Amino acid sequence: MSRDTNFYYSFLVLPPRKRRAIIAVWDYCRAVDDAVDEVVPESEWRVGLTEEARQRAAGELERWRGELAACFAEDSSTDGALVPSTEQGRALRPFVAEFGLPRQPFEDLIAGVGMDLDHVRYETFETLALYCRRVASTVGLICVEIFGYRDPRTKDYAVDLGMALQLTNIIRDVRSDFLRGRVYLPEEDLRRFGVSEEMLGRSTVTPQVRELLRFECDRARVFYRRAAAELPRGDARSLLAAEIMGAIYFQILRRVERSGYEVLARRVRVPRPRRALIALTLWARALLPAAAVPL
Repeated sequence: MSRDTNFYYSFLVLPPRKRRAIIAVWDYCRAVDDAVDEVVPESEWRVGLTEEARQRAAGELERWRGELAACFAEDSSTDGALVPSTEQGRALRPFVAEFGLPRQPFEDLIAGVGMDLDHVRYETFETLALYCRRVASTVGLICVEIFGYRDPRTKDYAVDLGMALQLTNIIRDVRSDFLRGRVYLPEEDLRRFGVSEEMLGRSTVTPQVRELLRFECDRARVFYRRAAAELPRGDARSLLAAEIMGAIYFQILRRVERSGYEVLARRVRVPRPRRALIALTLWARALLPAAAVPL
């Protein structure tokens, strides 16, 4: 896993076996997320998918469903049993039984990625929220099984943190998504603030776009607050890696806000040293509460 990913530093705090399991999950989910884009050229997304392109992409997702079935097969050593055929599937399979990973979130993730074939626009936040839960909250629900927890509220925490992270991604990547033919910000929000889709493709942030992005950032903050309120105190140390992820993404959101919502001309990033400091600070806070310093 590259140090350039926002997850790299959060995974460093995990014991080796859990770290390998999380990376296997991350690699599988990343491969599924990339599957559609890899078989459909960017130019086709911009002009609209042909039926032939949609079928190619759907076939690729079906291939990953087959890999998932192989990962969850009871015994891949017997004759005729399903066996993963990809590097990601082979890496994931041993951890399915070891950590009792649930299959449904993986299925939901594939369905969420498939939504990109039919939804390059989202009319309401409710429809966008379904997409976010499928492509992001699902990963959280898988990961908490590896992190470990006792309180069932941890699953609510995973869902809302996933929502917060995905909404942050959407805000940060609004222009690059537009240039790839996709607008994830709800159309009802664009109308509310008088924003045309063409405004999202420019490098200059208009007052209307700024107010739209302020609104979307406030919405993302709601989910960060919900996740914080749902984090069970007894499971906090087990969920340290998730807390580091959340803190790094929250820094992205704050940088967007502090920049005056200037996300159209550049991609807002948290530098590596800052990401490392966030991880170290939260790690120290988990071990020695008195030593914690504000982020």
